[in-house]
Amino acid sequence: MGSELHVADTSDTAGARADHSRYVQRIRRRYAAELPLLPPGVPDAPAITALVQRLQADGRPLPSALRVARQLVIERLVVLDVEQAAPLDHVTLTMTALAEATLEIALAAARAEEDARCGPPLDANGQVIDFWIIGMGKLGARELNVSSDIDLIYVYEDDGHTTGPLKLSAHEYFANVAKRLYALIGDTTDDGFVFRVDLALRPNGNSGPPVVSLGMLEEYFLVQGREWERFAWLKSRVVAPAASVAAGRALPLRSLVSAFVYRRYLDYGIFEGLRQLHRKIREEAQRRAAGRPERANDVKLSRGGIREIEFIVQLLLVVRGGQFPEIRTRSTLRSLQKVSARGLMKPETATKLADAYIFLRQVEHRIQYLDDQQTHLLPTNDADLAWIARSLGLAVCRPEACELLDRLCEIRELVATEFDALLHDGQAPAANGARNGCKTCGAGPLPVDSDALLEQLPADLAERVRVWRAHPRVLALREEAKLRLGKLVQRTAACIADQHCTEAAALRFIDWLEPLLRRDSYLALLVERPEVMRRLLRLLGLARWPMRYLMRHPGVIDELSDQRQLHDRFHASEYIADLEERHRAWQRAGEADEESLLDTLRHAHHAEVFRTLVRDVEGLITVEQVADDLSALADATLDCTLRWAWPRLRQHHRETPDFAVIAYGKLGGKELGYGSDLDVVFLYDDADEPDPDRAQEVYGHYVRKLITWLTLRTAAGELFDIDTALRPNGNSGLLVTSITSFERYQVGRGGNTAWTWEHQALTRARFCAGSAALGQRFEAVRRQVLAAPRDIGALRREVIEMRDKVRAARPVKDGLYDVKHSPGGMMDAEFAVQTLVLAHSAQHPTLLDNAGNIALLQRAEGVGLLPAGVGQAAADAYRELRRAQHGARLDEQPTQFPPEPLARERDAVLALWRAVFD
Repeated sequence: MGSELHVADTSDTAGARADHSRYVQRIRRRYAAELPLLPPGVPDAPAITALVQRLQADGRPLPSALRVARQLVIERLVVLDVEQAAPLDHVTLTMTALAEATLEIALAAARAEEDARCGPPLDANGQVIDFWIIGMGKLGARELNVSSDIDLIYVYEDDGHTTGPLKLSAHEYFANVAKRLYALIGDTTDDGFVFRVDLALRPNGNSGPPVVSLGMLEEYFLVQGREWERFAWLKSRVVAPAASVAAGRALPLRSLVSAFVYRRYLDYGIFEGLRQLHRKIREEAQRRAAGRPERANDVKLSRGGIREIEFIVQLLLVVRGGQFPEIRTRSTLRSLQKVSARGLMKPETATKLADAYIFLRQVEHRIQYLDDQQTHLLPTNDADLAWIARSLGLAVCRPEACELLDRLCEIRELVATEFDALLHDGQAPAANGARNGCKTCGAGPLPVDSDALLEQLPADLAERVRVWRAHPRVLALREEAKLRLGKLVQRTAACIADQHCTEAAALRFIDWLEPLLRRDSYLALLVERPEVMRRLLRLLGLARWPMRYLMRHPGVIDELSDQRQLHDRFHASEYIADLEERHRAWQRAGEADEESLLDTLRHAHHAEVFRTLVRDVEGLITVEQVADDLSALADATLDCTLRWAWPRLRQHHRETPDFAVIAYGKLGGKELGYGSDLDVVFLYDDADEPDPDRAQEVYGHYVRKLITWLTLRTAAGELFDIDTALRPNGNSGLLVTSITSFERYQVGRGGNTAWTWEHQALTRARFCAGSAALGQRFEAVRRQVLAAPRDIGALRREVIEMRDKVRAARPVKDGLYDVKHSPGGMMDAEFAVQTLVLAHSAQHPTLLDNAGNIALLQRAEGVGLLPAGVGQAAADAYRELRRAQHGARLDEQPTQFPPEPLARERDAVLALWRAVFD
């Protein structure tokens, strides 16, 4: 990443030498003979393993060999870091490799010793029970620092017993293995230690057993797991034995941990848990610094330190990682990249935090290089401070100025500002010094059932809340939830007071909240993101239909947090790329089951529909652009669904299906609206199928699977309603048709042929997903059918008959004009266009394009099929009628209007009708 903060530069480090470290001096004095045993360069796990083996071969017992190896590796790291400006990850990855290699060796030795004493433990099937060392924190994230302890949790696979002379339960056996491990790794001897071992993160902490079975861990997660532990387990991974990781034997543990850490919804309720944890850490740091000002310079735990950067990324990952697996990672620096790429953090902020993290970690390492102490406090010794500064390419501290301290202050202020902005106390920024931005809302938040709250509200809002708070759902809420609701009501009143929203919007907001009272995650989102709530209130004041959509899909309110996406248009390629990345992430996580994929499609589709809706009601895009974007979104969603569902079809007989979805109706004409059905026909090509009957059967199963994927209501809601009535022979026909049969049906060969109304529908049909080659074949058939010779008189009679039939089924009240069905309405314009295409496209091929009614009317006038001005006037009228219909539906109003305001548009369409049919 680019940097605005200082990172060490090799040209400035010549004055800093590794031997300023007292620790390095001790190693060089004591292990001068052993130092050459470590090969040049950055040590890795194989090199460290070979070093331990060489030290053993030279006569050192294993505990000594492990410890000496550690000393030699760290001496090398000090040289590489301080004298050669090695990148941060060279240091952290080497320390991680040191932990993994030594734990691997120690675990093998511990199990061998215990096996010799009592035999290996076997499960009920006679299989040797596996044992996993789980690395937590920086070890799990491969970010280990040079004097860090290692946070470990020991988990064994299953219950069982040993088979040797001494009968032990699996639990007793592995408890003994854990003791041997500690002796080999954690005990301090004449050669020091390998790592300080901390088991405090295990289930039930220091009061729990040192080892737990997989079943015990699962029960703990379900019954006792606390919110802060989800952050601890976020970075967890099995670090030994490597064979278990390679063989996939530890995968059940991964699934268990993922389900505990991540929720399948946007988990804003976790904010308060992290807020409390951070408050305790900050208070503890302040307590230790009281009366000892030097302790205020803790680069890890003080305000703006390393821990706060880690908390920022962990919070974003835990909140959203359940729905967006592509952002899951253990590494802090990779997390910043991923949340930035996902739009959860501004790129410049992510870059600054990454640079800050690197600088703080480099300072931390230099502090620890001095004496191999597990400390994060800047030294008070001037010589040590000067050495740290020189090693980072900074000027040496002097009484009048200290560039190192200035840089630290700058960085910590940046980090603290970003952290506080993310983890505020769940309150809106005060306006004019008022709490929650409301001058009349008292000194602090009030619970929703407080009479004092009602007294502060506008009359209509107060009355609605008065009725609302007597609702059984409100009465059953915990006090914490009532206070949260009270905050939301106070903010609503504040928005009315500052004229940011109308009272109508506030009342709609209360109506929207009512069914969500038991869904804490949405209430928590609004409390934690006051800017989202303000944008939501504004949106609810612009039209009624957004509230209806939000009631069905409340999770989409999170989209209001990113203004940038709301002002962009829909991009199908980016949407598909995001979904494919998410699909791959589910596969990496071992969670790519059908439920996850169906929910992923729904979440993504709902979010994009909502973004389009916001742009629409804000007046940022036209009605035509709304329809274009919704149609393109449906196409892209169908495209992904086809590709994801095929491999999951048990009967699939080829790598990719020779299959296409043909869009008709509103989707075919790219005039899709919110909540429109998808009129589709499914085609396949069996030309190269050895068994056509088998192909028909396979594709039939495939279509039924697709319809289930597209229509099933899951926990994430529904996707589409699918209508296949326009397929050959309608509802009595096969769900999927071969392209050969489709062509034969449409062109009228044989006794089973299409009706005129089906050819009308074909004017708006288009390929929208699947095999592009098959789509081209369909388009060729479509053009052949539309351009076929016809009896124009008979065609007109049949179209008029169909128009009258439809109109009879849609009666309009006297004195009103229905923009769709009344004479001179949109249906008349559509039927006129279809008649022009079917009657004249053979002579005028430009009418064959599925270009939309407006463009086709203009083309028809251009080639002389309509009198001058009639086509353009009808096109303008059609656009205005669509706009009127769309606006009415957005505000949940009837689409039947007094005739006068739309008289010009009606007359223009009637003129078109006369020109085509008289």
